[in-house]
Amino acid sequence: PGGAGQLAGELGGGVGRQELGGLHLLGDSSAELTGELTCYARSVAGAEWDALQDGSLGDAINPWGAELFRTITDVQPTTDTEQSAYDRWMDQTADREQARIARVHGAEGIIPAPLWLVLLVICAVIFAYLLFFADRAEGAVTQGMLMGSVTVVITLLMFLLVFFDHPHGHGVGRLQPVAMERTLELIDAQLEVAGATAPAPCDERGNAA
Repeated sequence: PGGAGQLAGELGGGVGRQELGGLHLLGDSSAELTGELTCYARSVAGAEWDALQDGSLGDAINPWGAELFRTITDVQPTTDTEQSAYDRWMDQTADREQARIARVHGAEGIIPAPLWLVLLVICAVIFAYLLFFADRAEGAVTQGMLMGSVTVVITLLMFLLVFFDHPHGHGVGRLQPVAMERTLELIDAQLEVAGATAPAPCDERGNAA
C-alpha cells in the first residue's frame, strides 16, 4: 500500500499548503476559504473515507471542493501579495484534485482482469508441475512438505496482491487517513500561531452544519 499511502500524504500536504495560502487572500474570503478547506479535510478523513472503505464512493464529488470553487471565484486580488497567493491557491487546487482522483481510482482496484487470469494460470501450472514430478520413492511427509510449502507461498503472495489491489476497507493493515488527520491538527496549530479565526461550517465528520 505504499503508493496509496503516498497519495494520502500528498493530499494531506496539499490541504495544509492551501490553508496557509488562504490566510493571505482577501478579507472575508480568507476565513471562509480556510473554514471550507478545513471541512474538506474533515470530509476526506470522515464521511468520504468511510465511503471508500465500503466501496460506495463511486464518482461522487467532495461537496466542499465545490464550495471552495464557488468561494474562490468571488475573490478579486488587488495587490501583488494577494495575486501571488491567489495563483498558488489555484495551482494547489489542481494538485489536490489530481491527488484525489488518483486516490479514488486506486480504491477501485489497479490490477486488470487479464493479469489476474494470467496469475491464476501460472499458479495452476506450478501446482501441476509439482504433481507430475512427484517421486514415489520419497515419503509422504517429504512430498507433502515440498508441495505444501510451494502452495502456501503462492497462496500468500496472491492474498498479498488482493490486499494491494484493495488497500481500503476494514481490517488489519488497511489504509487510514493519518495524513489528513495530521493536517487537520496542523491547520488548528497554524491558525493559533497566526492569531486568526476561521470557523468551519461543518461537524467533525465534514458534514454541513
